[in-house]
Amino acid sequence: MRARTWLATSAVLLATGCADDASPAAVPEPPPPAAEAVAASSGGACRLLDFAVIAEHTGGTFDVAAATERGDTRTCVVRARDAALPELTLAVTDTSIDTATFTADVQPRGAVTVAKLGKIAYRRTAPKTKTAGPVAEVGWLATGDRLASLRWTSPEGTATAEVEKATGKLVALAQAIDTDQF
Repeated sequence: MRARTWLATSAVLLATGCADDASPAAVPEPPPPAAEAVAASSGGACRLLDFAVIAEHTGGTFDVAAATERGDTRTCVVRARDAALPELTLAVTDTSIDTATFTADVQPRGAVTVAKLGKIAYRRTAPKTKTAGPVAEVGWLATGDRLASLRWTSPEGTATAEVEKATGKLVALAQAIDTDQF
């Protein structure tokens, strides 16, 4: 009987953690908060973009950027993490064309001329496709001999009138982009 009592007492003392050291158990530190990514960290033409500036000018909230460079062309695509559309694409290409060549070879038929953007610029709305809504586009011949374009691809079901309003917002964003940073 004494052996059973001694075993039960020992088990209780061991289970309660009775010890001379009264320090609390170590609790692991919480992980640091996730760092907010910036568009520029993706390289390419993304170096010219900032998520906050995009939101300020377009009202669109983006948090993912991807860039590519091929030859003299640098491209950046930004999207929201949880949606494929809308997406904003910036392409910048080194060029030696002049304004007459831009008007003849680059500016799409029916595009509207834009003042106070680069050497010469246009804006237009392209029709919807099978997988996306209409597209707002702004193209310009920037100072520093660069050809640049911004394209806002809207989700399916977006009204053309809404996208036409977006071209004005893209012009404002284009005016905030410094293509001479390369």
